[in-house]
Amino acid sequence: MEKRGVCQFLLDHATRAPISFHMPGHKGEAIYRGNGYGRFLDQMMDCDITEIPGADNLFQTEGIIKETMERYAKLYEAKESYLLINGSSAGLIAAILTCAPAGGEIIMARNCHKSIFNGVSLAGAEPVYAYPQLIADYGISGEITADEITRCLSEHPGSSAVILPSPNYYGVCSDIKAIAQLVHDAGKILIVDQAHGAHLKFFDSYIEGRTKAAENLGADIVIDSVHKTLASYTQSAIVNLCSDKVDKYEFEDKLQLIESTSPSYLLMASLDINADLLERKGKDLIWQWEENLQYFYRRAAEIEGLRVMDHPLLDHTKINLDMSACGIDGLHLEELLMKQGIFVELVTGNIVMCMTGIGNKRYDFDRLLSALREIASNRQITINSAPAKQPLTQKKLAQKPLPRQKERIKLKEAAGRVCASSIIPYPPGIPIICPGEIIDQEILNYVRELREKGEKVIGIDDQDRVVVGKERV
Repeated sequence: MEKRGVCQFLLDHATRAPISFHMPGHKGEAIYRGNGYGRFLDQMMDCDITEIPGADNLFQTEGIIKETMERYAKLYEAKESYLLINGSSAGLIAAILTCAPAGGEIIMARNCHKSIFNGVSLAGAEPVYAYPQLIADYGISGEITADEITRCLSEHPGSSAVILPSPNYYGVCSDIKAIAQLVHDAGKILIVDQAHGAHLKFFDSYIEGRTKAAENLGADIVIDSVHKTLASYTQSAIVNLCSDKVDKYEFEDKLQLIESTSPSYLLMASLDINADLLERKGKDLIWQWEENLQYFYRRAAEIEGLRVMDHPLLDHTKINLDMSACGIDGLHLEELLMKQGIFVELVTGNIVMCMTGIGNKRYDFDRLLSALREIASNRQITINSAPAKQPLTQKKLAQKPLPRQKERIKLKEAAGRVCASSIIPYPPGIPIICPGEIIDQEILNYVRELREKGEKVIGIDDQDRVVVGKERV
């Protein structure tokens, strides 16, 4: 019997020389070997150590780790920067624990990542939902508007902080400058989940006319998944404290509650390498990335039947493709691209999102363009696609207090019951229903459709059950 497992899968996948339009952003070893870090790759196993003398300590930095943190603080112009080896999730949860007192309210975007919902639950705080706008043509969530934050602040003046993603999974940013002003005028703290935008600071620095990085726009705490779009290893990230509104010692205390007590030196080394690349070659790497993006967008516009999403607040490093005019939905387009060795990040309805990164080369974009031309040429253009359905994560559901007593029941029997544990399609990891929201039949139908297609849905056990409050509505 052929041996299978994680290692064998990874080796087999690498042998195929795939084209990566998904995280992580390094896109393979070439960016390390091509910039002088081949020795690290060759000796990686020997570099996997623990806190031996001279190796510093992540939770009391005085030496080499402190130096890397200081490099990031300088790169992002932050007051303090912290290395994360449990992903952005650890930084987000620590930020919430720092800013949201138990029993208090925190304003959060309804399209936040599940780690933020987890953080609010761990803090014992009460969520107040700010709803994103809908991009109706594509059926996806867009920005959180300043007006929506104004509404939430007015209706919940006792809330302690505001947290929202910018950019969101599709690359749509919110007006962080306007939101920061509102939040600060109300005497509260703004936390920005910039997990998908660790690169924005450097595009702001090197590309004229861009200002999208939350660090530049007044946020107090910014969490960046360096691994998603830049050159560090998966699960490595940073937190930037950007104002004096946050007690750094309180934040450090909360962070050490969340992070592993056996931090990976390989992950921290990859963060150090990424910082070095940005210091030495950041301008050239960002310019090359930008030129490749502009090259792709110009040529993609010539492909009949292909629609590439545009939006005034879009981080254009996220390429959102729609070939529904050719009768091809997102799942089918993903399958056709995979047949040509191209792997994408996310599918939602008619949209396929290609996540570019600092490691993508011109060859990758040419391969994608070639595949899209071939797919389009094999299809007859039909009529323009109708506006996509409103995403269910956008839907405003009736809410009840968080259930104290819980039980597991069959998914098909859950309509009308109060959700007690989030149900989360993954990716993108945004809960379709959260604790306290009343499950409706449309939700159940949608979840069943996802599962029938083989999609991952967190929150449903192996017996097709979900967690609900015992008390009936």
